[in-house]
Amino acid sequence: YKKVTKQIFIWPSHGEVDMRECLYYNVNYEIEKTNQSGVERCEGEKDKRSHCYASWRNTSGSVELVKKGCWLDDYNCYDRQECVATEDSHQVFFCCCEGNFCNERFTHQPPNGPTFQKPPPSSSVLSVSVYCLLPITTLSLLLLSALWMYRHRKPPYGHVDIIEDPGPGPSSPLVGLKPLQLLEIKARGRFGCVWKAQMMNEYVAVKVFPMQDKFSWESERDIYATPGMRHENLLRYIGAERRGSSLDSELWLITEFHERGSLSDYLKGNILAWSDLCHIAECMARGLAYLHEDIPRFKGEGPKPAIAHRDFKSKNVMLKMDLTAVIGDFGLAVVFEPGEPPGDTHGQVGTRRYMAPEVLEGAINFQRDAFLRIDMYAMGLVLWELVSRCKASDGPVDEYLLPPVFKDWWLKHNGLGLMCETVEECWDHDAEARLSAGCVEERISQIRRLNATIIPPTSENHALLVSMVLPVPMVTNVDLPPKESSI
Repeated sequence: YKKVTKQIFIWPSHGEVDMRECLYYNVNYEIEKTNQSGVERCEGEKDKRSHCYASWRNTSGSVELVKKGCWLDDYNCYDRQECVATEDSHQVFFCCCEGNFCNERFTHQPPNGPTFQKPPPSSSVLSVSVYCLLPITTLSLLLLSALWMYRHRKPPYGHVDIIEDPGPGPSSPLVGLKPLQLLEIKARGRFGCVWKAQMMNEYVAVKVFPMQDKFSWESERDIYATPGMRHENLLRYIGAERRGSSLDSELWLITEFHERGSLSDYLKGNILAWSDLCHIAECMARGLAYLHEDIPRFKGEGPKPAIAHRDFKSKNVMLKMDLTAVIGDFGLAVVFEPGEPPGDTHGQVGTRRYMAPEVLEGAINFQRDAFLRIDMYAMGLVLWELVSRCKASDGPVDEYLLPPVFKDWWLKHNGLGLMCETVEECWDHDAEARLSAGCVEERISQIRRLNATIIPPTSENHALLVSMVLPVPMVTNVDLPPKESSI
């Protein structure tokens, strides 16, 4: 008798977590500061399967292992007992399977079956084939010549040459080695759509640009690649790359993913407690202050220049699970190198409802200070959105609306009243009278601490707060004029 063995998989029942152990390997362990090899225990999610995977290169018959580890709930891996790659690749092969340590062995099986050699054609068949193919070949050459001449003529303004390969960003040499799977579209914007995607064992956000928006993709990629752009309140950049070939090419920008989404979306469905308002506002101000600051040397990377966002709004602020705010979407941002003019920068960019008066009037001074103050006007509007959805005051919480209206009951609350004054000084019609981002950060911190002591809203306490946090000029040494409401 022949002994037959069967491997039985028991999938997790409803509400249980599928546990798995896989072999782990990372060829880039020194760069990514991880272990080189070992055993990885897969931490799955409820009602989702976990798998093992392997990725490798095959260059001139020489196999080089790249990665091994855990992979989360991919239907392409279901019921696979062996790790077999079925797709041809000129770069990295990938396979996945189910079962403990099933990625110990990995193979590649081409999709096409075996081929059989056909007998050579007879001379009559060969001559007929030549006569048929000759005119087709001639016509094809003519069409290719016409296409080449069309592609190399002088393009009109705004045309993007899709033959040019923009190449990956300087900070993303490893992205192409990691399997990336698009899951669902989370948002659509001016230059493309944003996908939730899975890369290895983490979720990431992938911003997909069409080729005609290559300039926007390059601009945002270059901003993220600027020295010193890693900060707890700036969206973490992972990499950028081109996907596809020829007319089907897409440009991808990969960042960290936050399940809560944008601040705008969160405010539409949630009411803020006073502590949440202060936390979000302080994080936003801290991130914008860091963006506006230029640092001579940043941890050996070189100087971090001052950067103006130019499209600051609640849709471009992401929220982590603990409501920590991070600023993203730097497609319109402009860098100010020390001692250099900003270059050819168009003033009227961004979202119209967040534009400062001087932008709408076309009266912009194209200097660094002017662009930073435009960001602060938008910051005031976003702070108003936060105040309008806070339940700290006794009055009702209105539906999510656009600014600017102050409610009487907001001003009766000690903290909200002081926050409203800060908002007014951010969106002041006089650009030079607006607060800097660093001043807003410090003021919110003081408001939070003062309000925590539950001091009644008296004129003495108001004077105490204002004396603790004096308005700081943006970048010049000119004294600011007295603060007046522009509403």
